[in-house]
Amino acid sequence: EVQLVESGGGSVQAGGSLRLSCAASVSPFSGYCMGWFRQAPDKEREGVTTIGRDGSTTYTDSVKGRFTISRDNAKNILYLQMNSLKPDDSAMYYCAVRLSSVCYNRAETFEYWGQGTQVTVS
Repeated sequence: EVQLVESGGGSVQAGGSLRLSCAASVSPFSGYCMGWFRQAPDKEREGVTTIGRDGSTTYTDSVKGRFTISRDNAKNILYLQMNSLKPDDSAMYYCAVRLSSVCYNRAETFEYWGQGTQVTVS
């Protein structure tokens, strides 16, 4: 059974930083595309960033230069470093796995999801 557990969310002032983590029980973790998505109240789920098997990354325009996705294949953990946070970044953040080595920054292509971790920027 695939399980994804996010942590690291919280409340922070604008300009601050947070690092989200996602512990994944999927094998082989290193072989799959992983992604972070977010959803604010009354808004659609948005693709934030993805990382492929080869380490290639994509970012939505609004987070480029501020967010960094990374993965520790030895520990099966996905990270999202978020710097220079803005109130518009406030949302529930979800990690997800796509059981393919190819990444598409579209939520419908990811098969498994975590329960989410809340990020609030004031």
